[in-house]
This record gives sequence, structure tokens and C-alpha cells, in this order.
Amino acid sequence: MRGIALRPDEDVCAAAGRDVESIITERVRGRVSGVNGLSVHVASFPVPVATSARIRTRQSGTLDAEVVGLRGGEAILSVLGEPRGVSAGDEVECAAEVPGVPVGPDLLGRVIDGRGVPLDGRPAPRMNMRYPLVATAPPAMQRRAITRPLGLGVRSIDALLTAGRGQRLGIFAGTGVGKSVLMGMICRHTQADVNVVALIGERGREVGDFIRDQLGAEGLARSVVVVCTSDEAPSIRVRTCMVATAIAEYFRDRGLDVLLMMDSLTRFAMAQRQLGLAAGEPPTSKGYPPSVYAMLPRLLERAGSTAEGSITGIYTVLVEGDDIGEPLADAVRGILDGHIWLSRPLANRGHYPAVDVLNSISRVAVDVVDAEHAGAARAVRRVLATWHDIEDLVNIGAYVKGVSREYDLAVSTRDAVLEFLRQDRHAAATFEENSAALRALHGVIKTAAAGPG
Repeated sequence: MRGIALRPDEDVCAAAGRDVESIITERVRGRVSGVNGLSVHVASFPVPVATSARIRTRQSGTLDAEVVGLRGGEAILSVLGEPRGVSAGDEVECAAEVPGVPVGPDLLGRVIDGRGVPLDGRPAPRMNMRYPLVATAPPAMQRRAITRPLGLGVRSIDALLTAGRGQRLGIFAGTGVGKSVLMGMICRHTQADVNVVALIGERGREVGDFIRDQLGAEGLARSVVVVCTSDEAPSIRVRTCMVATAIAEYFRDRGLDVLLMMDSLTRFAMAQRQLGLAAGEPPTSKGYPPSVYAMLPRLLERAGSTAEGSITGIYTVLVEGDDIGEPLADAVRGILDGHIWLSRPLANRGHYPAVDVLNSISRVAVDVVDAEHAGAARAVRRVLATWHDIEDLVNIGAYVKGVSREYDLAVSTRDAVLEFLRQDRHAAATFEENSAALRALHGVIKTAAAGPG
């Protein structure tokens, strides 16, 4: 069991902003020796990296912080917020050896921030355990094989890019291509027991819009939403990702199938870049320091299937300039078990969800569907690939019917395939229904291939 049970007499329904304190055998204290941008340097503070601390300022009260590095006998702290009011000589106290988050079943249906504080105006939820923010991934040999599909309620994904329980998928797209709408569809229609949604660095307006319009009351009822807006400090953005993952681990350890959605992994990387550069790390690829590429696998590997339950991770990646080969996207794609590419040309045509099937892949799809489903998916992908090859010929009027049976099949079935791939965001369908629709489409393709009579 990863979590630490709280004592029955603990006030786990604490006032907003107060974290559940863990047991500390020794209080270590130091003094602020300097401030450099987002970093606070503390002398005589012999604590390990990732230790939580409190800075007692003479002007603004107490500030929470975390040790992110050590240099020249000093501890480098990142403040969970802005280091306003911090001055030389302010006392720093060790707050907890292992940063954690209070968890419990009352989190369902709630919206909280990266500190665990409710944002929905309701009383603080009651918690019964505390989970560490930074945990080791399940050991490779203790992971269950991914053999069961997880219906996401999106026809193009369920049919052609089938997700498995415990898989990690990336949604890659530029700005304004429909990531939020697709996330809302998945949250409302998925067959997972619990959704944990992390909104990282979002615009404040979009948070409310997503919860009201995309997630809706139905989706929120079985979800935990963890929010960090774009105006918050980078340390909070990084912490929010860890909080959401820890909450997902709590529900997984209760024997549930959890869907963890994080929007976006790019903003997590950008926040860690700010922290790393402030701590003195050298910039490497595209200005990202080594800590970013070290943290990505540690975060993403925490999802997966165990003997107790599963975490299926879906992480959005904001692709700069619609370049799927840019360094961060390429690094993330190499860690995940599949990727879904959202196409701007499709979105510009009003084709939603704008899933580019040919540039997307689920590496576990063949392990979680039967042979008939897999064969039907291959047939549809062949039609799409053939149409991609001849689209320009058709558009300029150079296509001649009868030259190639493959070309003729792609032209004759194109409308049926496009109709299959389009889906209204409010249209719900189970995995079984989407699989049946795929088989029906395959029947249409086989009939067209057979020709008249």
C-alpha cells in the first residue's frame, strides 16, 4: 500500500489551504541567504532534495516551498507561488520529509487546486489517507499484461486506435484543433470507473468552460478535476501533475480502472524548464534542461496496470507549429504506448473529432481486440491510405475509373468511411457499439470490393 492511513482523530477535513501534516521526527531550520528569480537560497539547511519546507517571512507570513537542488552548501528552494516578501535572514523550517496529498473517496465530483484546496465553493472533502506526490512506478515484472480494451466513447479511437486498460496514450495537436472537446467526449463516455483530470496552465476562462460545457454534470460526477491556471507559479504547475497522478494511484489501489487525463504535458515540461533553469541547470534541446527529460518517464511510467487496478493515462501534447517531430513531442512519443494526432486540415473542414488515423497508432490495439475487429480496422486503414495517395488526382480530375481496383474501392467507400469517423461531441456509444459499427463498415467495404452481382 503506497499511502499512509490517517489517524481517526486527525482533522482531515481541514480548512482550505491547510495541508495534512505528516509526522516529523526532527525539525531542521535554516536561514534565507538570497533570492534569484524563482529560487530561494537557504544556508545551513541539510535536507534532501524534494523535501517540503516553510519560509517564515517578516512581511507576508508563511510560504510553502520545496527543495529542488543543492549548491555550494546551500539548499535551493522553489516557492509554491511567488517569492514576494522573502528577505535575507528569514527562517526556513523543514515541513515534511515526503511531500504528499490527502486522498479519499469524497474527492469524486470535486474540483481542487494543486495544493488540494477545493475550488468549487463546497466544504473541504473528508480524507482518509495521504499519498506521496513522488512515487516509484510499478515494477516491470509486477505489471499485468494489457489484454482488456477500455472504451473511450469516441468511435474513431475505439474502432481503429483501440486503447487498453493500463495503456498510456498521447494526444498531439497544435492550438485550436479540438483537444479540449475530445477530452470532454472521452470523460463523459469512457467506460473507466473514475476520471482524474489535470488541467495544467489553462486560461482561467477555459477551466470553467471545460467543466460546464465539455465535462458536464454527468462527467464531473465520476471525476476529480485538479486545476492550475496559467498565472500560477511553475512549481504549482509541476505539483498539480504530481497531485493528479497520486490521486489516480489512490483509486487504482482501491481496485478501480482509472482514466488519468492531463492537459497538457507540454505545460508541465515548460514549468519544469523554468525551475531547472532557475536552479542553474544548463539548457539542452530547445532550451529544456536535462531534468525535464528525466522527469517525463518518471511521471508517465506511474500509469499502468497492476494486480489491484489500472491507470490508463491520456496526455495532451501541444505541438509547436504543428510539427509532430519537434524534440519534446518526439521524446514523449518514445515513452508512451501510442499517440493520437489531431489534424488541422481536418478541423478546418469541420471534420470532428479531427483524428488523423493514418498518423496515429495504438501499440496495444492488437492485444485487446479480437481477430475480426483487427481485420476490419486494417481494411479501413487501407482505404484511408489509398485515398490519401490519390486525393490530389481526384481533385484535379486526373483519376480514371477502372485503372485500379484499390483506387476504385477508396473512391466508392470514401463517404461511408468519413461518415463513420465523424461524431457529434454529445453522441455516446459503448465500445461494443463502436466495434459493431466498424464491422458493419467493413461489410460495406467488402461488398464494394466484390463489385456488382
